[in-house]
Amino acid sequence: MVERPEGEPGVEHAAASEGAADDVLDRPLPEGVRHRVVALAADSFGALTVSELPPPLRQYARFTPSRRAKFAGNAMAAALESDAVFRQRIGGKLREAQPELAAALDHGTPPAAADPLDVAAAAYVLRPDGWVKLVAAAGEEAQRARAERAGEEAERELARLREELGQARTEARTEADRVRVDLDAARKENESLQRKLRSALSDVKRGEAAVRKAEAELEAGRSQAATEKTAADSELRRLKARIAETEASLETSRRAAREGRSVEDMRLRLLLDTVLDAAQGLRRELALPPASVHPADTVEAVAPGQMTPKDVATRALSDMDPALLDQLLALPQAHLVVDGYNVTKTGYPTMPLDKQRLRLLGGLAVLAAQTGAEMTCVFDGAELAAPVLLAPPRGVRVLFSKPGVTADELIRQLVRAEPPGRPVVVVSTDREVADGVAKAGARPVASALLLKRLART
Repeated sequence: MVERPEGEPGVEHAAASEGAADDVLDRPLPEGVRHRVVALAADSFGALTVSELPPPLRQYARFTPSRRAKFAGNAMAAALESDAVFRQRIGGKLREAQPELAAALDHGTPPAAADPLDVAAAAYVLRPDGWVKLVAAAGEEAQRARAERAGEEAERELARLREELGQARTEARTEADRVRVDLDAARKENESLQRKLRSALSDVKRGEAAVRKAEAELEAGRSQAATEKTAADSELRRLKARIAETEASLETSRRAAREGRSVEDMRLRLLLDTVLDAAQGLRRELALPPASVHPADTVEAVAPGQMTPKDVATRALSDMDPALLDQLLALPQAHLVVDGYNVTKTGYPTMPLDKQRLRLLGGLAVLAAQTGAEMTCVFDGAELAAPVLLAPPRGVRVLFSKPGVTADELIRQLVRAEPPGRPVVVVSTDREVADGVAKAGARPVASALLLKRLART
């Protein structure tokens, strides 16, 4: 017999029920019932003094009911299961809070409108006769309710999936119709392309036939030219033989003249006229042009007024002497192309880019006024964060490279655009730029040379 704690209402009835009931749960407490039991204990927990609590639960005495259920749930469930006195105290508080439910459980007739989980939790704490059946029935009812909810959710999910399936089928049919339309259009376009391809192949075949015909005609022309050349060579040899005979006859005539034989003079004159007539006829037949090139014209040399930057004598000048740049710009129609940022980042790299451009262009304007040479300054467009509002100075052309094109490539394009023979001077320290423009016929000079020349202005 468990001793009744003093000052607790309803404990004698609970102790009697505890002693009379020998039912034991043969399965774990259903989860829903367990949660309700922990909630009942948490609500009644605050009405007990610290000394009335089991030692493991005393540390949670000052917690709120929700925090007790969260942090001390397992400990309270274990105390209710193993500590009969603590369970009787909680049962007493439950009888005070819900007397009608407690009375109904004592008579074995729980209220029909009560929640089965609340009935099972109260039966587990109060332990009336048949409490095990009430707990088991509550667990089965909760399981049946969960199954019904799961079935309803499954039905709703099935209906939703059916609706989505219908929409998917509708979309699939729409997409299939669109694909069929696109496929028909693609087939028509393919047929059109095939017709164009066949027409193009026919044109190619006709072009190939025309090329073969032209090649045949060219080969025939070459053969005819070779035949005519052979005939001309034969005629030339024959004429040379005739000339030799004429020279021999002329020598004989001279001897005869010296001997005073006039008949031989007449024969020699007649033979000479014949040779001259034959030579004139051969010249008309071969259509030989008059001689316009003289042997002296075949000797390579620099004529006056045709000097290039490569012909400027630099033996007495260093590559870094500003006088060399003056000599280059003094050539007729000289064109100076400047790699802008290569010069400014060599001379004054710490200045902002806009200040660098203005300083260089100001110096080039003065140099253009002094020399009269054409000047083009090229800047890399990739260096720009925004469009440049710039008024080019007088006598200086300012260009920025397009997106995707470097300033180096733009400089090479400018050099290639110049006619062969025009003096073009490129200012850049970039070895790749210098080598490229040198191959194109321009004269590269270092950026430091231009900076020295500008420092003199």
